[in-house]
Amino acid sequence: MRHLLVSCVIFTLCINLGISQAPKKSSSSEIYHSLEKLNFLGSALYIAAHPDDENTRLISYLSNNVKAKTAYLSLTRGDGGQNLIGPEIREQLGVLRTQELLAARSKDGGEQFFSRANDFGYSKHPDETLAIWNKKEVLGDVVQIIRQFKPDVVINRFNHKNPGSTHGHHTTSAMLSVEAFDLVNDPKAYPEQLKTTDTWQPQRLFFNTSWWFYGSEEAFDKADKSKLLKLDVGVFYPMLGVSNNEIASLASSQHLCQGFGRISTRGSQDEYIELLKGDMPKNEDIFDGINTTWSRIDGGVAVGKILNKVEENFNFKNPTTHLPELIEAYKLLQKSTDTHWKIIKSEELKNMISSITGLYLEANANKTNSTPSGDFKVSIEVLNRSVADITLKSVRIGTSTLSPNVALKNNIKENLNLDVTVPASTDYTSPYWLMEKGTLGMYTVNDKALIGKPETPRAFNADFELSINNYSLTITKPVVVHYSEPDKGELYRPFEILPEASASIKDKVIIFSDNTPKEIPVTIKALTDNITGELELCFSKEWKVSNAKQAFTIAKRGDTKTFMFTVTPPAYEAESAISPLIKINGKELSKELIVISYDHIPTQSVLLPSEAKVVRLDIKKTGKNIGYIAGAGDKIPESLEQIGYSVSTIDPDNINTESLKEFDAIVVGIRAYNVVNQLKFKQHFLLDYVKNGGNLVIQYNTAGRGSLGIDNLAPYTLELSRDRVTDENATVNILAKKHSVINSPNKIEAKDFNNWVQERGLYFPNKWGKEFTPILAMADKGEAAKEGSILIAPYGKGNYIYTGISFFRELPAGVPGAYKLFANMLSLPKNN
Repeated sequence: MRHLLVSCVIFTLCINLGISQAPKKSSSSEIYHSLEKLNFLGSALYIAAHPDDENTRLISYLSNNVKAKTAYLSLTRGDGGQNLIGPEIREQLGVLRTQELLAARSKDGGEQFFSRANDFGYSKHPDETLAIWNKKEVLGDVVQIIRQFKPDVVINRFNHKNPGSTHGHHTTSAMLSVEAFDLVNDPKAYPEQLKTTDTWQPQRLFFNTSWWFYGSEEAFDKADKSKLLKLDVGVFYPMLGVSNNEIASLASSQHLCQGFGRISTRGSQDEYIELLKGDMPKNEDIFDGINTTWSRIDGGVAVGKILNKVEENFNFKNPTTHLPELIEAYKLLQKSTDTHWKIIKSEELKNMISSITGLYLEANANKTNSTPSGDFKVSIEVLNRSVADITLKSVRIGTSTLSPNVALKNNIKENLNLDVTVPASTDYTSPYWLMEKGTLGMYTVNDKALIGKPETPRAFNADFELSINNYSLTITKPVVVHYSEPDKGELYRPFEILPEASASIKDKVIIFSDNTPKEIPVTIKALTDNITGELELCFSKEWKVSNAKQAFTIAKRGDTKTFMFTVTPPAYEAESAISPLIKINGKELSKELIVISYDHIPTQSVLLPSEAKVVRLDIKKTGKNIGYIAGAGDKIPESLEQIGYSVSTIDPDNINTESLKEFDAIVVGIRAYNVVNQLKFKQHFLLDYVKNGGNLVIQYNTAGRGSLGIDNLAPYTLELSRDRVTDENATVNILAKKHSVINSPNKIEAKDFNNWVQERGLYFPNKWGKEFTPILAMADKGEAAKEGSILIAPYGKGNYIYTGISFFRELPAGVPGAYKLFANMLSLPKNN
């Protein structure tokens, strides 16, 4: 498990790092805080495009100050971004960011939803966004989520009226929200949804504006604010011992893979929301005029009379005294015909009953995973830490049931054991949106009931049937794995259903620089005991594989075996794929298990198609030893090793004149100057390396979100910008046709820019000294050509190269032209 050190405020309202599956344990003040929320029947939905777009200050304010049921709808899972803490990109990054959003909501009190839209990368205009997303489907997802969540108020993060002024996904999220607001109450709009939900009409639609959207604070001060509400979100919560901004900072700090770890803030702070649709509130209450009391639902008046009295006379010293009233309120609520609020408030009441009695219920599996048709054992722990009359009648997990019918005495723990059989039809535990192949812009979700959900529902939960004060109540808890490690302490992780085995090829792209065969290792990991079968390597007819089928036996769950396959490429340049296939007892398994493990999120098991891209590539290079300085994380070293380079990672602390002499070229990883503080003190050594005859390749850094903190990024004038070319198919013109980087040792032609992925490049410099030679020109549709994608300047005997080309995407994707161009940069001749 990777260790992430984050400085943050910890308070009991929040779940600490590393125990994301731990049961919530509430103090009296937190129970009272939940009681206040229980007595507020209003909801708000915040809508934006990506993880980290949400305003955690406003979400926390609505949840913890207004006490509204609050949720964030992120249209995408952030799959197209970068990762500052690890190697996950694309689908795996989307899984990581999904969990970071859930971690953020666990701090600020909100809920989380997603559409099926795939974050395909930066988009400059909604027209481009909607040409790649399926507008009808994404809009339908927004409509469905609003109909199901039934918010009284919807708040957009972005402005729908200025397309082209910011990320196309941002503006599109607001545009779709505005359109959905008028569709959700129309039975003719997406009528198939009405089989499982109802039409709904939110009362108000707002835009969460600020001076930034007006261009300057001066312009905002002069703007007409007749449609704006000002909310002071810096309030302090004495019951919780923290301010709203402290909660919000802690929530934002969960976005670690985006570098959002931050210090907490305190004090008064204004947020503005602009009314777009609906009537203007008469005061700073966004729910003004909306009935948020128990009287809004059938039978609610009687429930509210009981619960409001409990709130008025809450017993902080002994909350258990309120158990009879809470049970009575629960009974009355079950008679309501308002199914929406009945379901929500029944769950809140059950949680409160559990909290005030100190009821501890746990179902702990004896292993992290089982398989369809497999089995596992569960240790049941039940504890009543009050004088309440509680009896455990039964525990049910799947088709297995225990019926102890035991009275739970005050603070006397009951331990039980249950054997559980997994039905053969049980689905694997893996992100539901990755189970089927999607498109560039959309994920495929065949089960429409899953749309909007942040993650796949767990296969096994424990239903505890209890008699509390002679009233039967069932409380459901997930089956978890509860354990400890000497260097981490108490830990929890999800229990999962996985296939019997998983096969993987370590290198996802394998480059053949000539027609020499390669030994390709394929590793099988057993996910259950005693598996026997056959491993086959599937390939296309252009390629040849000797010993393509091999038998295997693995005795112990968790053990691995590696098998070697000899792969011979064709004599000509070609691209294909190879994929391992496991056959066990007539079942074919073709998925690779990828485990994503960080301290701030629950461990994630992701099943993706197991395959590797194979590329026969005629590529030439000079030099052998490459030094690599890691930045925010890329797979450039592994990619360069594929074409025969020897790559050594350089510790920034050890950079000096002598340590650099051994390298024929040095590559600096993406955003290294943004994230590696030592480089500002070591830069002069790197420039001296160039002066003495080395080639230095610096990949992109960002000029925003904090300064580079370095004055000598280059030996000559070089200014970074936000210029980028997002169309991976944009025409590329070669400006410096006679430059060595275009001609030697590989000839670069227009065809070498075919079949690139996600984008051409980003954060190109827009100003540079006369010493630099711009190599390429490219542009997105309707824009002026950008010439800063590769800039090369001789310096002393060597060459300084700055590139914003997205090599960190292209090389791991096996793009032949990108390999040739990168090899040419590393092979530039010395200047005599």
